[in-house]
Amino acid sequence: MHAQESLKPMNSKVTAVSFRLKPHDDLKIVLDEYAKKHKIKAAFVFTCVGSLEQAAIRYANQSNTDTLTGHFEIVSLTGTLAESGSHLHLSISDSTGRTIGGHLKEGSLVYTTAEIVLGILPDLVFDKEVDNTYGYKELLIRKKD
Repeated sequence: MHAQESLKPMNSKVTAVSFRLKPHDDLKIVLDEYAKKHKIKAAFVFTCVGSLEQAAIRYANQSNTDTLTGHFEIVSLTGTLAESGSHLHLSISDSTGRTIGGHLKEGSLVYTTAEIVLGILPDLVFDKEVDNTYGYKELLIRKKD
C-alpha cells in the first residue's frame, strides 16, 4: 500500500465509554477482555491516568518483555483495540520523574487506580494483517459491512 492510499480518511462517529480499574487489575488484560466482551470492532484510547505497581513493557525492536516493580504514574496510554486484538503503548514515570515507555504487555498491575476513556468507532473494523515490509501484523482499517 502506498502512503497516499493509507491517508484516505475513513470518517466515523465516536462513542465514548469510561471506566475505572482498581488495585491489582491487569491493565492490558482488562482492556482486551472489555473489547471481546462488548464485541468492539474498532476503538482507541482517548486517555488513561492512574498508577501501576508493576509494569510489563516490551521496548522498541526487542523481543523480551521487561517487568518493572515499584510505584509508577501512568503518563500516557495510547493505541488501538478491538476484539481481534490490541496495539497499546504505555509511558510511565517513577518517583524521580524518570519516564520510560514501550508496548504494554500483560502483567501491568494497577496500584491505586486507572481511569480510562475509550473512543469506540462503530462504523469501522480494526484487524491485523501481515505487512511484508518487516513481517509484523499491522493495523488494517475497513468500513463495517
